[in-house]
Amino acid sequence: MTAVAQGPEVARPAARTVWDVAEPCLAAAAFAVLCVVVLRAAPYLPEPDDYAYRASIVAMTDGHFFTLSGAQAHALAERLAPQLGGGRLGPGPGGGPVQWVQLPGGRWISEKDPGYPYLAVAFQALGLIRLAPLFYAALACLGLYVGGRRWLGRFGGAAAVGLYCSSGAAILFAWRDYMPTFTEASLIAAGTGTLLWAVLAAEASASRRTWAGLAGFVALEAATFSRYTNVVVLGCAVIAVLTAWRLRDARLPGSAVAWWLASVGVFGAGLAIFNTLVYGGPLRSGYRPGEITFSLGALGPNLRYMPAHLIQAMPMLVLGLGALAGIAVTWLRRRRTGGQQAAAARRDLAVALALAACWAAVWVLYATYTWTAAPGLSTLQAVRFYVPALGAISLLGAWLLVRVPRRQPSVAVTTLVVVAALFGLGGWAFHDMYQHPFGSQLVVVPGPGGTVELKPGPGAMIGSVDSRTALRPTASRISTTGLFRVRVTVSARQHRCPCDLGICALRASRLPAVSCT
Repeated sequence: MTAVAQGPEVARPAARTVWDVAEPCLAAAAFAVLCVVVLRAAPYLPEPDDYAYRASIVAMTDGHFFTLSGAQAHALAERLAPQLGGGRLGPGPGGGPVQWVQLPGGRWISEKDPGYPYLAVAFQALGLIRLAPLFYAALACLGLYVGGRRWLGRFGGAAAVGLYCSSGAAILFAWRDYMPTFTEASLIAAGTGTLLWAVLAAEASASRRTWAGLAGFVALEAATFSRYTNVVVLGCAVIAVLTAWRLRDARLPGSAVAWWLASVGVFGAGLAIFNTLVYGGPLRSGYRPGEITFSLGALGPNLRYMPAHLIQAMPMLVLGLGALAGIAVTWLRRRRTGGQQAAAARRDLAVALALAACWAAVWVLYATYTWTAAPGLSTLQAVRFYVPALGAISLLGAWLLVRVPRRQPSVAVTTLVVVAALFGLGGWAFHDMYQHPFGSQLVVVPGPGGTVELKPGPGAMIGSVDSRTALRPTASRISTTGLFRVRVTVSARQHRCPCDLGICALRASRLPAVSCT
């Protein structure tokens, strides 16, 4: 990424104006609205992944930071067994928690990538787990604010924060406190914004730029530890910084770049050692070979199924795409004119290319993910793999809100109106995903004491049910999760659970709970 020194259009005036007060207030208001919407919704765990991460986090609060013995894993699974109606879905004999695996040495560990429990354990120990994603969201807002304002000038930071907080995906995964998705996205957003400030702040001291960039890389490394595929974003950041340093437009100190790359090297070595000690190899994880697969053959199906999910969950992606087109057109028109306008167009293009690379790295990777290349997945299930690009999309979308209007009041009004509209769409999308986590098959209804329950929706097609078949688990076990596959007889045919991959309770007015996976 190349960059030039900050131009006059982003210099702060000597005297504070009403716009200097309005901008941070708008950013703070966007974050406050996100918190209110998230905390007002009653929590529940819609997928097995939530249960797996919860088990890891609870185990850490008990002092077990790596693996558990067979007896400890079984006791934890019994302790955290899902409540289904009046009963509990406990593990099988000797089984561990949901989506945990037994290592060759006999000890147990979650199959999930290990980073998020370390980031969330303090909140669990304090009884504040619902605040964990929101804490990291606050870091994201801070990084996006300083990075967006440095790049785009006044209201650039507020616009980026508003776009980041307002999508249905942000609200949904900030609400799912035991899932790492929004924490990963927030760490990436915080790191991206902080690095953007460090690269563009040519007038700042070398030490400030060094420490800011180091903090940005640490955030990206933490996101990678939480989900290993986020390494593509970390790689894009390394390439962007090296490019900016080599082209010298950003006047990056060589010592700063050395510190940043050393941080990445130490992280990579530490991760390889961790994986070797825990999983048995530097490139191994808790997933079994072949369980997580990527294939070019999945591109076609994902291009058919995913756009509708992405538009519903992240409508600001339209602004991001529009910004990329606008930046390219502006650069083409001004590249031969010279002067400050041409320099600003070159800087915008350089920043946009770096952000677009991070965005594309995540989305192209998961466009080849075979698990989502099938019909029937709900937005809640499918969209989470694409959420780590939220910060880059928000910064790009902020360009459109700030650069297109010509006057300061127009920028403020445009940003406010667009963010408010996106919050409306985001609230609707969140409510839809919250109430119908698996489409029309299941709906969420209020339960006693502020809890919620999952019941068959209009698409469940539950007719006559043979309760003797429905309530009796089959002999086959699913992997080593301790869960049983339960089949329900519907109109003389055998059907799997409507949610397919989720843990849920099917309730009919005359039947006890039926659990399935």
